[in-house]
Amino acid sequence: MAKRERGGVPLSAEEKRPINKKSIRQLAGVFKYVLPYKGVFMVGLLCLALSSGTMLAFPYMAGQLLDVASGKSNPYFSSINEVALALIGILFFQGIFSFTRVYTFSLVSEKSLADLRKSVYQKIIWLPTTFFDSRRVGELMSRITSDVGTLAEMLSFTLAEMMRQVLTLVLGTLVIFYLTPKLTGFMLLTFPFLVILALFFGKYIRGLSKKTQDKLADANVVVEESLQSISVVKSFTNEAFEINRYTRALNEVVSVAIRTARFRGLFISFVIFALFGGIVAVGWYGASLVQNNAISVGELFSFVLYTSFIGASIAGLGDIYTQLQRCIGASERLLEILDEKDEAEAGLPAQPLKLHGEIEFENVSFSYPTRQDFRVLKNLDFKIEPGEKIALIGQSGSGKSTIINLLMRFYGVKEGSIKVDGNDIDQFHLTAYRKNIGIVPQEVILFGGTIQENIAYGKPGATFDEIREAARKANALEFVESFPEKFETVVGERGVKLSGGQRQRIAIARAILKDPAILILDEATSSLDAHAEVLVQEALEKLMEGRTSIIIAHRLSTIKKVDRIFVIKEGTLAEVGSHAELTRINNGNGIYSNLLKLQLQ
Repeated sequence: MAKRERGGVPLSAEEKRPINKKSIRQLAGVFKYVLPYKGVFMVGLLCLALSSGTMLAFPYMAGQLLDVASGKSNPYFSSINEVALALIGILFFQGIFSFTRVYTFSLVSEKSLADLRKSVYQKIIWLPTTFFDSRRVGELMSRITSDVGTLAEMLSFTLAEMMRQVLTLVLGTLVIFYLTPKLTGFMLLTFPFLVILALFFGKYIRGLSKKTQDKLADANVVVEESLQSISVVKSFTNEAFEINRYTRALNEVVSVAIRTARFRGLFISFVIFALFGGIVAVGWYGASLVQNNAISVGELFSFVLYTSFIGASIAGLGDIYTQLQRCIGASERLLEILDEKDEAEAGLPAQPLKLHGEIEFENVSFSYPTRQDFRVLKNLDFKIEPGEKIALIGQSGSGKSTIINLLMRFYGVKEGSIKVDGNDIDQFHLTAYRKNIGIVPQEVILFGGTIQENIAYGKPGATFDEIREAARKANALEFVESFPEKFETVVGERGVKLSGGQRQRIAIARAILKDPAILILDEATSSLDAHAEVLVQEALEKLMEGRTSIIIAHRLSTIKKVDRIFVIKEGTLAEVGSHAELTRINNGNGIYSNLLKLQLQ
């Protein structure tokens, strides 16, 4: 498998991006959604700075507490009670600043990310069909949920933590340099050596961890392939072979994992030794300075607290760096979608357009973007008069659905032209144009709401009387009103609570309510029983009255009443005529006649 998945998530989605100027600029592109709330965001930043500043005063005051207790004179405090009150005051104000910072950052985060989610969803909805040919629904869902969720964590937590840790690191270092310059200089002598070794070990261990995950992914592939093809495994009696294959993959996982554990153990031992060794060294030197009266006990205590704060900040920055890498990856994937080109006039207001339904294909040739080397349609020429009923028949892959896709403007025509009412279809506003086309598909897709909501989808804002009349014309009123909740009956996900015939009649009612000039029927009765077919067929005949109708036919028995039949063969118009005319072509040996004979057999 070229692109393995780990835990159901594509590896590319987990990939951490490098942090550089380009990636930072891409991440900054997401911050335009924060701009409407910049006032609240600035308040949050101010509270963040004040919170960090007041917290950094805590170690100094704690040191003063010890100095005052040991009898050292202080120009500001005369007793430990005053110092304790000052410490309580610092914690009180720090709590207020922290609360305001968390609240304002969350406010900005939730509102700006709601705007971002809306923008991404709006963009996806308006993207052309060609975009969805190369994307999976799960991948797009991941963009709106997982990637935006990653950015939510950044805006509400990671960004604030990064700034807080940086402020703590910089200000804390400046304070200890000012209070205890000798002790700070001694501590910093050991710092570069520890950091270099930690980075070397850490990078090597991360490489081994990634290798372990890759080996585990290989083992999971064996399980996935064998379970998906379990019938093949059993028919070839290869159960033992698959077990051995999985065992070998697991042995490789164990081998790499043990090696990783060995180095991780060495790293942890080194960190413990180096960390506590450094503490012992700094403590020894600090104690000697106290002994020689170079610093006070309170100053040494303040130094220890400050270094604890600084050490925690350095450790926290490592996690924040990793989180920023994930955020950059998430922002790249979101901006990639937001930079896609919309369908024509996407989202722009449309003037009302009423078409008559004359359709003309002129020398239309077409290849799908994903299969440029294969021509589906070849110099297709035909004309349909307003109100005419046309059937498209032909073998699977002959180009019937492609004709509909081009007429609906799901794809653009590169060779030839398609005209409606004498005008090239590209000249019409896309939304206004599609409002004139109704479709009843073979596989009806209903939304998970009520029957009323699903019918009203054909005309948002329709009155209940209009919805009820559409249901009556679609022969749906009888079964709808037999339900206890009538039009408020919930149809379930994709309409699972309704039968096939009931779903078809809801779809027909939806099309009736839309009142289109051009109607497309994708063999709407092919999967129904005889009784349901009769009801649906009656509803379709009412629906087709006075409209240009194109029927994609799989069962020839449903098209005898149409005005003309177009026989499509390998992307060309092979035969045209009524049922009676086509059965006489070549003395009954034409393409249509042969298809009819095959079905009768």
